[in-house]
Amino acid sequence: MFPLVSSEGFVLGLSALAAALVMGVALAIGIGQGIIGMKAVEGVARQPEAKSDILQTMVVGQAVTETTGIFAFIIAIVLVLANPFIGMMQ
Repeated sequence: MFPLVSSEGFVLGLSALAAALVMGVALAIGIGQGIIGMKAVEGVARQPEAKSDILQTMVVGQAVTETTGIFAFIIAIVLVLANPFIGMMQ
């Protein structure tokens, strides 16, 4: 049969899995930022007179999206390097 797994190993394994899922979310965030930029370029190409409004809205959208990506990256680092869940299981 399978050897008995320690609770610390179990927590570390699940934390690594959660960190991988979080980084998958970061990949989706990058794709979303690319789409935002693409649509802004299309909008400026269609209406050059609205360039400043379009770019201002794009920059705000990019900033909000990037903040979400930074939070995801911080969560992944905490789960892998400074895991707060190791001492919780007995």
